[in-house]
Amino acid sequence: MKTDIKTEIRTALLNNAALVSLLGGQRVYQLAAPDATEYPRITFFEVTNYDAAFADDVPIMVDVIVQIDVWSKGSTSAISGEVDKTMKEQGWSRTSAADLYEEDTQVYHRAMRFRRQYEEE
Repeated sequence: MKTDIKTEIRTALLNNAALVSLLGGQRVYQLAAPDATEYPRITFFEVTNYDAAFADDVPIMVDVIVQIDVWSKGSTSAISGEVDKTMKEQGWSRTSAADLYEEDTQVYHRAMRFRRQYEEE
C-alpha cells in the first residue's frame, strides 16, 4: 500500500477551515502534541493496519483503523463534529466514539475511531 495514511488524515483535517478555527490554529498532531498545555488540540494514531482480502493468496485490500482524540478544556462537541464530517468526506466510517474526562489534567477528551479499506497497490 503506497498511501501515506497519516499524512492523508492530517492534511484532510487541516484543510477543514472551520476545524482549524475551532482549534485556534493547526493543532493536529500524530501521537502527541509538542506542547502538552496547548488546548484545544487533536492527536491521532493508527490502531490497526492489516491485509483484509485475498485473491490467490495475495492481499488485495488493507483494512485500517485510526483513533482521533480531541482534547479540550471545554466542550469537545463542535470540534468532534468537524472531525467526524471531515473523516466521512474522506471515505472513513466511524466505528466508535467515547467521551472521557481526564481527572489529573481536568481536560475533556473525545476518542473517536474510524475504519477504511484501501486497495493494495
